[in-house]
Amino acid sequence: MSIRNVLVTGGAGYIGSHLVDGLVVRGYDVVVLDSLVSQVHRTGTWPSYVNAKARYVRGDVRDRDALQPLVLRADAVVHLAAAVSVGQSMYEVDRYVDINTRGTALLLDILVNQRHHVEKVIVASSIGVYGEGAYECGACGPQAPGLRPAAQLAARQWEHRCPRCDAELRPVPTPESKALYRDNIYSMTKHHQEEMVLLIGRTYGIPAVAPRFFNVYGPRQSLSNPYAGVAAIFVSRLLNDRQPVVFEDGGQLRDFVSIHDAVRCLALMLEKPGADFFPVNVGSGYTVTILEVARTLARLLGKSIEPLVTNRGRTFDIRHNTADITFARDRLGFTPTVPLEEGMAELIAWARTSPDGAVDLFDRALSELEQKGLLVQPTA
Repeated sequence: MSIRNVLVTGGAGYIGSHLVDGLVVRGYDVVVLDSLVSQVHRTGTWPSYVNAKARYVRGDVRDRDALQPLVLRADAVVHLAAAVSVGQSMYEVDRYVDINTRGTALLLDILVNQRHHVEKVIVASSIGVYGEGAYECGACGPQAPGLRPAAQLAARQWEHRCPRCDAELRPVPTPESKALYRDNIYSMTKHHQEEMVLLIGRTYGIPAVAPRFFNVYGPRQSLSNPYAGVAAIFVSRLLNDRQPVVFEDGGQLRDFVSIHDAVRCLALMLEKPGADFFPVNVGSGYTVTILEVARTLARLLGKSIEPLVTNRGRTFDIRHNTADITFARDRLGFTPTVPLEEGMAELIAWARTSPDGAVDLFDRALSELEQKGLLVQPTA
């Protein structure tokens, strides 16, 4: 493999910009294609942290004239460009499918029908493809529940129960082999993306990898995008002296992985063949509740602001999902190195000095969910 030129779609975004920095340090020639969508880039201009050693092209992944020449000059493509929000995807269905599914289809159409020298394709997937995480029943063994019914959420019965014996299920780390269950439009499009890329890769002999990102956090997350990662939303609220809003009882288990660890894992996928033609969990292997995250961020910011625990569920939410990272460790040699508190402190340090500031638009996004009937009214 002789990869030198790497195309990163969505390379001005959060994960993409950090990956560009990492690839430049490793000696790659990097080209970025990004549309600078206003929901992520509020000013509509290239962010201040763009890497001077990379080449930047403003364009849309759905535009063949913009995408094709960049693909044909690349040795590898890291496809990160996507519309990213579970809730928003449930009422902007056409936009999400168009950007995520059709944008990826166009990339693959170019690879199939044009002469190129691309030696690897990496496509960003998500934990969303799993739906709920993996569970076990002490009496009945492994379980893979679907979404909780609205009536259960309305009764504030948050935990899954065994369909056979009715015992409360115990969440366990989710391996890549878990049966998939897409429960929102965003996760469906992520599944489309990874399945299409892996299929075309296998069919045409182009090494392909689909990293399934868990909750990636760190500097450069948009603080003014109310559909961004929950850590950034909490920080934005706290910087504006407002309570972080926590759905259900806050006991949802998640895996938060530092952007630096996520980028190292992507670089390993690019440079090693161990994960070729497979999906790969990208997480920390560490479990934390959403309520703990909100309280940790408030403490690190020096704010005596308790989270607002709503005891309301969202129709599309899962209860628990944490990462089994055995595959990435065994096949790529990946070991996370950034502890949660250290990574959160770095996020806060960056947020305090972010040139774009923290405009809290969460209430607007919450109102949209309410209007679309995606928040469940409690009956208990």
